[in-house]
Amino acid sequence: MEINFLALALASLSTLAVGFIWYHPKVFGNIWMRESGTSMEKMQGTNMALMFGMSLLYAFFIAIVLQALVIHQMGAFGTVGGNVQDPQYIQFMEAHGNKFRTFKHGALHGFLSGLFFALPVIGVGSLYERRSWKYVLIAGGYWVVTCMIMGGIICAMK
Repeated sequence: MEINFLALALASLSTLAVGFIWYHPKVFGNIWMRESGTSMEKMQGTNMALMFGMSLLYAFFIAIVLQALVIHQMGAFGTVGGNVQDPQYIQFMEAHGNKFRTFKHGALHGFLSGLFFALPVIGVGSLYERRSWKYVLIAGGYWVVTCMIMGGIICAMK
């Protein structure tokens, strides 16, 4: 099983697209700014190229992990130590190579990853930062939706 870097790149880019909509002032942007203690003036003083560049890098790291969570065949790949010439691996991939490789299936696993991993990570940090539940639901909700879309993209692109 080869790593599909195009799928990982598209999944990473999807985080910016979702963020553009999610954090738009007419959606959750104004509430998020109020709850996070930031403002448009504060945001404008930021190096946006660096912020978006680092966001894409972090999203790529997340995509790499999601790949292992949404594509079941990655388990077989890991079991044989990445040796795609292993006869058992070849036999497994012939029988099961494209099973559960749909956007819908990847979105399900991405949703579960966002709900049971990303949201709690945001939630725990927010407890210690004394953030509100609105903040947790907005920031955590973004990652639940984003992981769902990323998982769908990664799983569907064979």
